[in-house]
Amino acid sequence: MTTLVIGSTGKTGRRIVRRLNDLGTPVRGASRRSTPRFDWQQPSAWPAALQGVTSVYVSYHPDLAAPGAPDTIRAFTTAATRAGVRQLVLLSGRGESNAQRCEQIVRESRLSHTLIRASWFFQNFTEGDLLEPVLAGTVALPAGMVGEPFVDVNDIADVAVAALTGDQHDGRLYELTGPRLLTFAEATAEMSEATGRDIRYAPISLEQFHAALTESVGPDHADLLTGLCREVFDGRNQSLGRGVQEALGREPRDFADFCRTATRTGVWTTA
Repeated sequence: MTTLVIGSTGKTGRRIVRRLNDLGTPVRGASRRSTPRFDWQQPSAWPAALQGVTSVYVSYHPDLAAPGAPDTIRAFTTAATRAGVRQLVLLSGRGESNAQRCEQIVRESRLSHTLIRASWFFQNFTEGDLLEPVLAGTVALPAGMVGEPFVDVNDIADVAVAALTGDQHDGRLYELTGPRLLTFAEATAEMSEATGRDIRYAPISLEQFHAALTESVGPDHADLLTGLCREVFDGRNQSLGRGVQEALGREPRDFADFCRTATRTGVWTTA
């Protein structure tokens, strides 16, 4: 009863692998550095990764918001069915129309499934692209003063493991958020309070954001991230979900607690 974790070196994937190992559940990590290698752009290699697998945690790179994601997810569900996979747990994005198309494809696959629709991660500030801006003291994003229900990646991992190891989550859609809405200005203020450093949010336009990204990561990735920000920062996500409570029977972790823990690790310490 082996579980395949796609994106096993990513924020959610490596936590899920660790939890499944701790439970004694057979698990196989899949990434572009694994053996067999897994790459979303190389479908010919998928059967080797899926061989002998009964359940799969699906984390799509670069994001389900990418234009070709639905076609790729459809092809993957077909490959998984042919390989004898019984269950998919899909990490989806809250408020993303393309992600919801991918969710529907998984629903229609006839495989047992659980859909995890998550908001922005706390850990984007410690492990993602926002770490460097935090260290520099200014987080610049085209988010205006929209409230975001940031969620802890550890809550996502806990829900995913529960779904991978328990039948009661079959067919469920879980909306995962933290316990409160925070603007990015409020989030950086809480980081400042925890660290004793001056960390600020600078609201910028989508055009400024796109220009900066084009210079640093290239036009294709800039187009993807700018389009994603245009979509999700329009206020559609200014509400709290109850997915953590429904799946785990407890409250989600709070951003202030995350900030204090992150500060103790030294990840936000500057020379």
